[in-house]
Amino acid sequence: MGNPQEEVRVASQSYDLVTMGRIGVDIYPIEIGRRLEDVSQFSKSLGGSPTNVAVAAARHGLLTAVITRTGDDPFGRYVRSEVARFGVDNRFVGVVTGAKTTVAFAEIMPPDDFPLFFYRDAISPELTIAGEELDLDAIVNSRSFWATATGLCRSPSREAHHHAWDARGRKPNSILDLDYRLGFWESASEASHEIKRALRKVTVALGNQLECQIAVGESDPSRAADAMLRLGVELAVVKLGPKGVYAKSRVSEAMVPPTSVNVVNGLGAGDGFGGALVFGLLSEWLLEKTLRFASAAGAIVASRRECAAAMPTTHEVENKLATAAVS
Repeated sequence: MGNPQEEVRVASQSYDLVTMGRIGVDIYPIEIGRRLEDVSQFSKSLGGSPTNVAVAAARHGLLTAVITRTGDDPFGRYVRSEVARFGVDNRFVGVVTGAKTTVAFAEIMPPDDFPLFFYRDAISPELTIAGEELDLDAIVNSRSFWATATGLCRSPSREAHHHAWDARGRKPNSILDLDYRLGFWESASEASHEIKRALRKVTVALGNQLECQIAVGESDPSRAADAMLRLGVELAVVKLGPKGVYAKSRVSEAMVPPTSVNVVNGLGAGDGFGGALVFGLLSEWLLEKTLRFASAAGAIVASRRECAAAMPTTHEVENKLATAAVS
């Protein structure tokens, strides 16, 4: 496939958040509630969970960047431009010669059916990132570093992630999204093994109950959190969908109910939650306040059709929380 372009090797600055992993194009039906074979009109938008998280955090005023790769195709040019348009530094978005940028189609069947179909090369461009290509200064000096479990499914990306974590040395707000996607892994047991290795090198982990089951063999929120804490994580967050969110650290725990919305598309809610979680952590809020803010941010995204473009501002989240408090 060739090597990423050399322009990603430029002087870095100090970021509030650097994310690493997937980028792509989301192709969503304009006609909600219809199966893909029956849809005639679609829209395209920026996608890829870690990229969406960087956008979400930027909407809260944080200085963010994403480390990823695209193909050398029109969709690659599109997503690199969109990253910048949404206020995220795109200097680490490299191009892999001969590769295709990942495209994801979704069916939008509210309130809880949103199957996602990936069209990609045998190895996605972002999974070709090698450790020697990383700007370690940007990663180490960032106030937070976000990576996903999917980035561990293939080499050389797997080794690149460990290279980044080793350089940070368990610096606070080294965050792992347990983000598990079966089609990217050879098996669930391989995913479990690699995720456990990663949990020993990060300070914050978050995932839904299925992802916790894959990661540590526990789906019960309290037991899953305890298992992650035993591996060295300092804060474990378990997302419970319609039941809310639970989190536990070595000194506190909190459970908050879901924020009520009319769900349109749930696919980007976790990314909106993630960007808001980072904002709360960097603001040094109490755990419960951070969870309430992140939950509301995710709910707002779920009430909208797209993902990156749907990420709310701090003001929008605060208004949602205020409205919920008086309703």
